[in-house]
Amino acid sequence: MTNFRGILALSPVVVLLAVYLVGALLAGDFYRVPIAVAFVAAAIYGLLLLKGHNLHERIGIFSRGAANADIMYMIWIFCLAGIFASSAKAMGAVDATVALTLEVVPSSFLPAGIFLASCFVSMAIGTSVGTIVALTPVVTALSAEIGCDTAWLVAIVVGGAFFGDNLSFISDTTIAATQSQGCKMRDKFRTNFIIVLPAALLTLLFYLYGNQTADIVVAHAEFEWFKAIPYLLVIILALVGVNVLVVLIVGTIVTDVIGLLCGSFTPLHLYTAAGEGLGSMVELILVTLLAGGVMAVVKELGGFDYLIDRLTSKVRSRRGAESVVALLTALTNFCTANNTIAILTVGPIARDLSSKYGIPSRKSASLMDTASCVIQGYLPYGAQLLMAAGLASVSPVEIIPHLYYPFMIGVMVVFSIILQFPKR
Repeated sequence: MTNFRGILALSPVVVLLAVYLVGALLAGDFYRVPIAVAFVAAAIYGLLLLKGHNLHERIGIFSRGAANADIMYMIWIFCLAGIFASSAKAMGAVDATVALTLEVVPSSFLPAGIFLASCFVSMAIGTSVGTIVALTPVVTALSAEIGCDTAWLVAIVVGGAFFGDNLSFISDTTIAATQSQGCKMRDKFRTNFIIVLPAALLTLLFYLYGNQTADIVVAHAEFEWFKAIPYLLVIILALVGVNVLVVLIVGTIVTDVIGLLCGSFTPLHLYTAAGEGLGSMVELILVTLLAGGVMAVVKELGGFDYLIDRLTSKVRSRRGAESVVALLTALTNFCTANNTIAILTVGPIARDLSSKYGIPSRKSASLMDTASCVIQGYLPYGAQLLMAAGLASVSPVEIIPHLYYPFMIGVMVVFSIILQFPKR
């Protein structure tokens, strides 16, 4: 009976995936299926499972999950990112930034250069979403200029963005992982770095010598360099640690001022561009709200408690304990679509397992952080892929097959458990 209740508690996630897959099979195309429809179906089904509550109480549980502080903060970012991206495009900032990039970086090194830039920016600012907001519009325009698949270039940015999300000292996942395990940030960084460095190097080599690099053809053109200022400013402000919301507001104001002064658009066009940017984020915002609500229902039903009980009951060794820490974090992240929440949820269990089976706190913190980034990188309803897809006007499913770095760090996590490294 307990097993049945636990499986039933997780069934809204199954319904979500089933509706999405059935819709894709009927349409014959994953890219034409709006994932919001699958979330609505899962939400209605989940509400029906909440026994002992009237309709008003059920809606309240869903709504509290949808409107929690983390999700509302993300929606603020979505709105401002849409306004900035649309305004910058209308003013000509994207085209100017692309032209400047092509002047500075040799064409054969562009994919590797984009990956390194994404790794560097994300490491400096500690947020994958902020990195994606800053770089995705540029590489989207760049893809049209050089004749590359847009989803491929965007995936390079997303992959590099998780490098810093996983390692940066100011990343919320790093802070959550180290605090929950009671270890120093520098110790977690050293352990984490040894695990992911081979993955980063292999990914970089692929971008240097991969087949798509040979297909890049660059046609240099004249451009007005000052129109690139908004994007350069956004990257610089992000690198010095300014809050992403402030970065986007300042970037939008500078974009509008330059656009009005140089005659790129009128005040009316300024409002129109901002409205179009907000409109492009509507589905993104809707999916984010629905995801938060559905996961709150799953938690209320006891789905997370069931996962924890089942996975921790069979542990017999240190390798088994490390495997459970990584797997439990991954599954929780899959259900919550938020790597920080997943780490905070699993943290106490991971700490108990680490104490019982002699896992160094720096290793358990690294496993949680890295495992959560692997899963978050592949969630079509996760904030990172939704943001990247929205800014690039592609489907999240188009980006997923090109995400090499998250896959490689997943492989390294498995190796680190099997081979028990790093030793020191």
